[in-house]
Amino acid sequence: MKLQKTVVVDKPIETVFDYLSDFTTTTQWDPGTVSTVRQAGDGGVGTTYRNTSEFMGRKTELNYVVQELIPAHRISLRGENKTVISVDTMSFRRVEAGTEVTYAAEFTFKGAARFVAPLFKPALEKLGQQAETGLRKALNQL
Repeated sequence: MKLQKTVVVDKPIETVFDYLSDFTTTTQWDPGTVSTVRQAGDGGVGTTYRNTSEFMGRKTELNYVVQELIPAHRISLRGENKTVISVDTMSFRRVEAGTEVTYAAEFTFKGAARFVAPLFKPALEKLGQQAETGLRKALNQL
C-alpha cells in the first residue's frame, strides 16, 4: 500500500530539506506521530530513529534507518516493527514558486496484519491527507 502527497512552498530548498531531513520534526507536522527520537547517527545514511505513532487508536513503534540521503534532493528511511515495514521517501525539487516536496510512504504488512491490510486503506488515506495539511503548515512557518 502506498501513499503519496506533494506540497509546494515558497521557501528555499535548502531550508526545507534541512528541516525535513531531521526526522524528529515529524512531531510538528505528522498528526499520527507521538514522538520521534534520534537514537544514533548524525542525520546521514545509517542514522536511526525510534518513532512512536498512534494509528486507529493504538500506539506503535517503528525503528527507522536512513537508507539514502542526497542533500537538497532526496531522503529515504526504512521503518520496521513486527507487523509492518514502512519506506518513507521525501523528494525535493526547485520550482518557480519555491520548493516542491513529494512525500511517499509505502507500507508492507507482515504476519496476520497482511490479511487485514486492505481494511487499513481508508484510515491511511485520511492520515495522508492530515499529514499533507500538517506538512504544508509547518513548511510555511519556516
